[in-house]
Amino acid sequence: MPDQIARLTYAQAANAALRRALDELPKTLLFGEDVAIPGGVFGVTKGLRKEFGDRVFDTPISESAILGGAVGTALMGLRPIVEIMWVDFSLVALDQIINQAANVRYLSRGSVSAPITIRTQQGTMPGACAQHSQSLEALFSHIPGLQVCMPGNAQDAYDLLWTAINTDDPCLVIENRTLYHGERTEVSVGGPALPVGASRLVRPGRDLTIVSWGATVHQCEQAAEDLLAHGVDAEIIDLRWLRPLDTATVLESVARTGRLLVAHEAHRFAGMGAEVVATVAESGVHLSAAPVRVAMPDARIPAAPTLLAALVPNAQWISSAAERLVAV
Repeated sequence: MPDQIARLTYAQAANAALRRALDELPKTLLFGEDVAIPGGVFGVTKGLRKEFGDRVFDTPISESAILGGAVGTALMGLRPIVEIMWVDFSLVALDQIINQAANVRYLSRGSVSAPITIRTQQGTMPGACAQHSQSLEALFSHIPGLQVCMPGNAQDAYDLLWTAINTDDPCLVIENRTLYHGERTEVSVGGPALPVGASRLVRPGRDLTIVSWGATVHQCEQAAEDLLAHGVDAEIIDLRWLRPLDTATVLESVARTGRLLVAHEAHRFAGMGAEVVATVAESGVHLSAAPVRVAMPDARIPAAPTLLAALVPNAQWISSAAERLVAV
């Protein structure tokens, strides 16, 4: 399929990647709760059942059955793409993801693999409450055998999903519901699968390195604009992949700027920010100041929008932390 440019929302870009997979890869299946006839709870799979028939089907409300079915079909040579509506609900199927899918290649001495793509979404929205708003990327990134990515814009919603579908190991593509139905942007579709683990340089800078992923990248971009007005030039790296982690790009950047700030929506304690900071510290790269993490405090997610706004990292948090960092 030759490269084409289309103006798509984040949700439409993910839909385009799924449509391409079903069209070009005959061994792919797409299933999950409400993905077929309803077109997905967020509309991402809209129209795919009508176009591809029984290869797109709805399942009972049973995440363990969905993931168990994915493992079984993968072992039989197919390439299942499954949707778990909220990443919170994937916890019901941890055995299938961690004990089964992630172990297949190792336990079979490499004779079989589990090319499963798990599409899910996470992040906070007003009224989402504690069981529909957790950010769990660190949990899954901890597991050898799993690959984890978090697209932060429409182009990556297409590229990362297409790459995940083409890999031979289980991969979690963690999207963000706040990005699904934003503005349309130009998206290149039809290109080859990109390398697993490649980060994206959002903007170059000289005074500090800001590392982020997912929806928080947009807050970092706004913070960088605010910082520039105060004479601070921030470099932003969107990791995109949490497992594997593009440590080389981060280290090269921090070696130039001498300062590191990591921002993410997940809780601060034992989050992926800690892994990034530890990696930089262990590398021996010279730092002009101690690294900083900007993240969710250690609290359950409230339903009230005003309380939620007091917890979720925003551009002001990031720019204030960055100003303190460069002042050291």
